[in-house]
Amino acid sequence: MGFLDRIVSQGMKDVPNAWHPLTSKEQLDTIVEESKAQPVAIFKHSTRCGISHNIKYNLEENWDFEDQDLKFYYLDLLAYRSISNLIAQRFGVVHQSPQVIVFKDGVPTFSTSHHGISVKRLHGAL
Repeated sequence: MGFLDRIVSQGMKDVPNAWHPLTSKEQLDTIVEESKAQPVAIFKHSTRCGISHNIKYNLEENWDFEDQDLKFYYLDLLAYRSISNLIAQRFGVVHQSPQVIVFKDGVPTFSTSHHGISVKRLHGAL
């Protein structure tokens, strides 16, 4: 692995504590149920994509949500691509990377990708 690959592929070790790893298909049922009580978001991140890395960095630098305001799940696309595929199939949200999908009342209500992802846009989606 080259120097740049090591920088870009940080994986879960640098994800803020407020971000919950999405690692199983069963968690999608949990997300649907949780979104009935509070908004829930999924951040789909490619650990080998420079744009995705920059978007993730910008989210981390500007993060100002409390867990009770927005529950935030982190999906490592390289490790769990099948979960991303299931999200697209089950909820009708076309796969993109990076991507944020916000769920409220059991359904996706907002989706954006690439440079459309920001803390400000997430606040607007709530």
